[in-house]
Parts: sequence; structure tokens; C-alpha cells
Amino acid sequence: MRQSIALVTLVVRDYDEAIRFFCDKLHFRLVEDTYQPVQDKRWVVITPPGEGSVSLLLGRATTPEQVAAIGNQTGGRVFLFLHTDDFWRDYNAMIDAGIHFVRPPKEESYGTVAVFADLYGNLWDLVQPTGDDESA
Repeated sequence: MRQSIALVTLVVRDYDEAIRFFCDKLHFRLVEDTYQPVQDKRWVVITPPGEGSVSLLLGRATTPEQVAAIGNQTGGRVFLFLHTDDFWRDYNAMIDAGIHFVRPPKEESYGTVAVFADLYGNLWDLVQPTGDDESA
């Protein structure tokens, strides 16, 4: 059996502001942006640069419960883990782009890591794994 997670939904306030943040500041690629008239919503998929990444489906909040989850989809825990092949290149580019790091870089047994917040406050790890260890 072979399975994989293809998409993870990220609840957002507005499609366009989320696309601008992820594509302009984090250099994600817009894979699809299709209007779904029956549901009056957009199917917006973005992916980080590189091959083999899980993509994000940007889902605009439409209910009070969904609005309450914006920026807090995991109750304040780190939500997503962005692996990189060059931590300092990406860290410095993100600082230059105005990304807010809530925890500074540090060396761990699994690699170099720092925690940043996206435009809504969701926490992400930026990680350059050490060797073959992909657990961060």
C-alpha cells in the first residue's frame, strides 16, 4: 500500500492576502486558483519551492468557528514544518521580507531550527535537518 498526504488546509481570512504573503514573502508557488461557483469559494493551492512537498489548500473562513481558528489551528503549538536545504539563506531572506521569528535559531540534534509566525499567527518551524534525520 502507498499513501501520502497531498494537501493540508490552512484557514485564512482572505485568499488574496494569504497568496501575497506566502508567494511574495516565503516564495511559495501558486499551483491553482479556481473559482467554485456552486460553493461560492475558491480552490487555492500553494506549495513551497522544491520537489515532493505537501501543498497547502487555502480555505477562507466562512463560519464563526472557522474565523476563531484563523491563526490558532493547533492551539498555539507549532503547526507546520518548513524544511530547507540552507537554513541561513532562507532565515535571512525571511528576516529581510519582514517575517516575525518568535524563537531564535538554535542547533538541535535533528538540525538547525527557528520558529516563525505567518501573517495570521500560526507557528511554523523553519528546519534544516541534520543528515538523513527528517524528524523535527
